[in-house]
Amino acid sequence: MSDPFLAVEFIGVVAFALSGAIIAIRKGMDLFGVNILGLSAAVGGGCLRDIVLGISPPQMLRDPTFALIAIGTSTLFFAVQYFHPRQPSEKRRNLYRQILLYTDAIGLGVFTASGVATAMRAYPEGSVFLPIFVALLTGTGGGVLRDIMAGELPNVLVKHIYAVAALIGACVYLIMIGFLPAATATLVSTAVTVAIRGLASHYKWNFPRIPAAPPHA
Repeated sequence: MSDPFLAVEFIGVVAFALSGAIIAIRKGMDLFGVNILGLSAAVGGGCLRDIVLGISPPQMLRDPTFALIAIGTSTLFFAVQYFHPRQPSEKRRNLYRQILLYTDAIGLGVFTASGVATAMRAYPEGSVFLPIFVALLTGTGGGVLRDIMAGELPNVLVKHIYAVAALIGACVYLIMIGFLPAATATLVSTAVTVAIRGLASHYKWNFPRIPAAPPHA
């Protein structure tokens, strides 16, 4: 675990684990379910990244540190909610929505940068398409697994400028790495992704969509 991106990835794991735990508790899952959703969100994207890049076994199986951090984070959040239950007021629900938004955005930003960096290290002579695709997969994969397991339509398909934020963040990393240290490029890429997600949510930026047809009688 001497990777220079360790501290940044640690933040991403905690953020995504929290997002998974919040959704699991909202869905009424027990402690096991909370841990599974938190774990899937935190390390799912990294597993998909390693599979695509041919890294076998995936990093999370060779070094369970991040998996244990995700389980610990999910368990701690569950314990706080379990032993200090409060009535779900509108103010509290809004707070949870904000926490979920920004933990999800931070996880997206961190793992987008991690994905593009890992792809470039694994295939330094590859095309530009490879690191960008791997970045998108790493950044959004954990959230997709989390949402599917929670019975929700994945954010990447419906939320304001979700995958595009990861795409722009990956491109920023590719540009920055040409004249900045890798750690600095990672921080800049992560910050750009998080900022775009936050702005998109605040200003309700969306791609055009066709309204869903009403259900048949």
